[in-house]
Amino acid sequence: MGGIMTAEPGCRWPVPPRDGYTVDDLFTLPGLPPHTELIDGSLVFASPQRYFHSIVIDLLVTGLRRTVPETMKIVREMTVVLDRRNGPEPDICVVRAEAVTSREQTRFAVADVLLAVEVVSPDSEARDHDTKPHKYAAAGIPHFWLVEMSGSDHHPVVRTYELDPLTKTYALTGTHRGRLKLDVPYDIDIDITAEALDAL
Repeated sequence: MGGIMTAEPGCRWPVPPRDGYTVDDLFTLPGLPPHTELIDGSLVFASPQRYFHSIVIDLLVTGLRRTVPETMKIVREMTVVLDRRNGPEPDICVVRAEAVTSREQTRFAVADVLLAVEVVSPDSEARDHDTKPHKYAAAGIPHFWLVEMSGSDHHPVVRTYELDPLTKTYALTGTHRGRLKLDVPYDIDIDITAEALDAL
């Protein structure tokens, strides 16, 4: 069967190129679902998300924006181009302000990303714990946060990591429950209790 595979009646998916897709394909293939990512030349489609995923992103974005300096911007769910075969979409990024060039913008270069945040979902657990952090570190993103649901009250726990520039790997700098207080990539102080989530 050449060119097109039929997934179900009325739904036709393209057959991947022999060497996999590129970032250019990610932005030019027609009809891709929202939040499609490119990992190692393969398209990764987002599954429906839990309410926890959405509300934690809201909580962190609000908190990050409260103290962000003018030299930086907070963006959510936008593609970061790591290389021609990798265009993941972190849940949240802190980027250099000058990297925001227009309201029509669809992606950021990895060199402009200061922090990438992933909120773990059941369908993305392996990618969020393993694949993405390794790729973000290898590409030189200085800071990474991994956010998971914890406890009987399903509150967020944020693990913060900093890049070791020699080994190009992340080192754990803290595990935050209740309050996320950091001075990198800028002064951050966010209430991450279950009560703070419920108040949104």
